[in-house]
Amino acid sequence: MRNIMVIAAIMAGLGIVMAQMADRITPALAHTAARNVAPLEADAPSNDRSLNIPRDARGHFETEGRINGQRIDFMVDTGASVIALNESSAARFGLRPTPGEYNARVTTANGTIKAARTRIAMIDVGGLVVRDVDAMVLPDEALSENLLGLSFLSRLKRFEYANGMMVLEQ
Repeated sequence: MRNIMVIAAIMAGLGIVMAQMADRITPALAHTAARNVAPLEADAPSNDRSLNIPRDARGHFETEGRINGQRIDFMVDTGASVIALNESSAARFGLRPTPGEYNARVTTANGTIKAARTRIAMIDVGGLVVRDVDAMVLPDEALSENLLGLSFLSRLKRFEYANGMMVLEQ
């Protein structure tokens, strides 16, 4: 698990570097994508549902979602194995792990910490709905932003970086 988290952190760093390089190559796209949070809207060109998330000023892909019908902000993180929620956000959804449930060791950019495993009944991001999703709850001091990781993304038809946008399709 430790090796997976180290590799995930390296992949996240590489993704950020690649996004910054793409900005230098196509600076006009970076200026048009200066929104903080992508709204909950889906394009429906066919039977597939898709969501295009613009890169924010920091080079990250932030979007709004819903867990069990309640609003939450996420940063899309293709380097995160699972959805990661900070304690404050998790508590809003009734996820309040006991101290004994913090038994998973997670390697983050800030070091190794303990997290609590959980499952989320339903997550909706721009009309893309995934049910029964693995997640982790991390202490607030270890996680400032909630991460939309591979436990959600891998259940989609595809996710990719294209034309300055993160494209999610179900």
